[in-house]
Amino acid sequence: MSSAEAVPAGATSVRSAFLAALGFEPDPFQARSMDALDDGRSVLVAAPTGAGKTLVAEYAIALARAEGGKAFYTSPLKALSNQKYGDLVRRYGRDGVGLLTGDNSINPSAPVVVMTTEVLRNMIYARSGALEGLRYVVLDEVHYLQNPYRGAVWEEVIIHLAPEVRLVCLSATVSNAEEFAGWIETVRGATSAVIEERRPVELRNLYMVGDRGSESAHLLPTFVDGRPNPEAASLDANRSLPASGRGRRQTRLYTPRRTEVVEALAEADILPAIYFIFSRAACDDAVRNCLNEGLRLTAVEERRQIRGLAETHVSALSDDDLRVLGYDTWISALEAGLAAHHAGMVPPFKEAVEACFSAGLVKVVFATETLALGVNMPARTVVIEKLSKFTGDHHEFLTSGEYTQLTGRAGRRGIDSLGHAVVLWSPFVAFEQVAALASRRANALTSSFRPTFNMAANLVRRYAPDHARHLLNLSFAQYRTDAEVVRLETQLERTQAALAEAERLATCHLGDVGEYRLLLRPGGRDRPETRTSPREEIRLAMERIRPGDILLVPGVAAGGRVAVISTARRKGGEMKVTGVNADGRRLVLTAKELGAPLRPVARMALPTPYDPTANRFLREAAANLSRLSLPRIAESERRPRHRREPQAAVAHPVGACRDRAVHVRAAERADRLRSDAERLERRIRSRVESVARQFDRVLGIMKRWGYVEDWSLTEAGNQLCRIYHESDLLIAECLGEGIFAGLDAPSLVAVASGFTFESRGPAGSDGLPPPRHLRERCARVEALAADLNRDEEAAGLIPTRSPDFGFGAVAHAWASGRPLREVVGEDTLSGGDFVRNTKSLIDLVRQLAQVAVDPATAAAARAGAEALFRGVVAASSLVSVESGPAASP
Repeated sequence: MSSAEAVPAGATSVRSAFLAALGFEPDPFQARSMDALDDGRSVLVAAPTGAGKTLVAEYAIALARAEGGKAFYTSPLKALSNQKYGDLVRRYGRDGVGLLTGDNSINPSAPVVVMTTEVLRNMIYARSGALEGLRYVVLDEVHYLQNPYRGAVWEEVIIHLAPEVRLVCLSATVSNAEEFAGWIETVRGATSAVIEERRPVELRNLYMVGDRGSESAHLLPTFVDGRPNPEAASLDANRSLPASGRGRRQTRLYTPRRTEVVEALAEADILPAIYFIFSRAACDDAVRNCLNEGLRLTAVEERRQIRGLAETHVSALSDDDLRVLGYDTWISALEAGLAAHHAGMVPPFKEAVEACFSAGLVKVVFATETLALGVNMPARTVVIEKLSKFTGDHHEFLTSGEYTQLTGRAGRRGIDSLGHAVVLWSPFVAFEQVAALASRRANALTSSFRPTFNMAANLVRRYAPDHARHLLNLSFAQYRTDAEVVRLETQLERTQAALAEAERLATCHLGDVGEYRLLLRPGGRDRPETRTSPREEIRLAMERIRPGDILLVPGVAAGGRVAVISTARRKGGEMKVTGVNADGRRLVLTAKELGAPLRPVARMALPTPYDPTANRFLREAAANLSRLSLPRIAESERRPRHRREPQAAVAHPVGACRDRAVHVRAAERADRLRSDAERLERRIRSRVESVARQFDRVLGIMKRWGYVEDWSLTEAGNQLCRIYHESDLLIAECLGEGIFAGLDAPSLVAVASGFTFESRGPAGSDGLPPPRHLRERCARVEALAADLNRDEEAAGLIPTRSPDFGFGAVAHAWASGRPLREVVGEDTLSGGDFVRNTKSLIDLVRQLAQVAVDPATAAAARAGAEALFRGVVAASSLVSVESGPAASP
């Protein structure tokens, strides 16, 4: 794609005005980033949390406004989008900024629009008129592209955006930022990588150890003079107390209790703190335990301010809903300076916690790791209770990237001169592991890109086949693969050179060294061995045939030429060689059918992607074979030969060669090198074809299920283009099969909830089954999902997630107008889970209303979305912004 336009007119004056409004001198990395934008380049800014990356985004917005164009600011989370919208409204005024998320559509035609990344991807595929005049796109948290579920969206945006749009990509510190920027430059044109590894506030790593032999817990530096603290290592090594009177040794060290940790931090004057615990229930327990032990961290005036902020954030909730959500317990803890923060809380509660913590009123927040990738909530100290987390079926040790993300919250720029990261002692993790994790570099950014059914449908709709595959090859996944291919190609080149030399040394002017080797005893001794039968010679020759070999097979049409396209070993060990002749006829050869050994007379490159079962592959291979110029072959080689029984090795012509030992050793080495070369070729082929091959498999399923014919979308395919969901094809199939037809609004949303809900335990373990009258419809959905999964698994694709109807009864009750206290009970799900699942369901049901062909189904979907969007769900979607100034000139 072509590069971005040259330096924008008036960039110098825009920059002067921008810097004057700042009131401070930007950091060097911020200045370098602005230089890149002034030069008309896209820019990747990789810097630690809190370093000031968003200043670069704000400069791009200022440039867009000065040019009379638009700027879009994208983020992975609605909460982040809402916060950034508020920041920009305070800068440019309400008329100058818009917001587009699944929850809100505010002023979408504004010159500056904040949105989730998926919204922009959907705009691009829909060729939305809102893209007219777009100059800059900010991709905040761009390292999110490695997320296995949503990451591909970022690559789709980068690849498909119009070439004149410049990107501002904001990323956490990653070890391969230059590689990532190189990919963006390959795809979009001139791009600068600006990397800042220095934290804005210095971080001190600490290690806290509970010690039964001491009056209080030890709070030790993890490093002394840049090396792991020997005192901490010694303490960890001496874990046990002397043996008791009964001869049993007691454990001396223990993990400090949560109240003990908070009191130690307060005594050291390093609050406020974010205390990471990888469990929602444990976060709530921590707050409860601190309250029960009488921990109070606030003064009277602070408690008054906390209550005022909290009441502002929950004002849209009814008293009945507040009782259901446990408001009294929550506000008591908040006033004491303690709070939890996790996905099980409703957004108004979380937003109140964020506001109180940012104001310095709440002193300790017990949070799950979701806070690390979320709103701006810096602290003086971060505590990590454990260095492993439960993923649902096993425990995983934190990566260096995750550790950096968590500790990135420690240290408030402009407030703290030092941030603190405290790791608690654990009997399962040695101190050396703690120190190693804290000192390790950030992880490399990887790609999670893979073609989806919706992506494939949009590629078919918008591009010719060759161009669609070209765009797939532009993915970061393929870019990283190609770098690996370069290494493998270099290795293959060296191997092939060594093979050529070995084959030269294995050639004897007196005769065939291969035949001579067959007559040698194992170990290479020049003594006659048991005679080899003609059938055994044929079998051994079959063993040496490889895909790409050209054979001359007696009795085959088109001159007897056969290109080998695959080899396989049947049960019992017999080799099967599959080939194609110049007429395109597929042949299968086995030793039983041959009267003489087959030997390759040449080699040729096979078509890509490698798929020897496909008709297209056979046609291309046959065409390549017919064009191949072969050396003249003696007539005797064309006729079936009935070889006489071989003589002993001593009687073989090679046996008379004085260099026969050199020839044999070289031939053995050539066999090994040939095997190595074939292995490297397979690895290269598997990598080069990875993304395109996945796309072909996806396309194959879409053809079988009636969404694509040749390279054209069917009516169902056009519908699939507008379904943006992980279960895209399954949802389209349910629409086509009439599964939603004839349902009223509550029933439709109950069935649709199967696509959006996912039990935190085994499928269906959370929540209640759907109402009885809908179970037949749900069973049909499950049957379709099973059929699709079978096809996906047969094609080697990741199966679509099975539907989970555990939210169906809740969705039906809420859409029917039931109150929150009846819908969310203590034994079902938390208020936060209810709101989050309902919002996801609303997103999907609104899509159904837009794509459903049947007017009654579309109407029921619209009614269902409206019925769901009420009470605590509507209150959790409000965007609260203080009145901002008039738009800047």
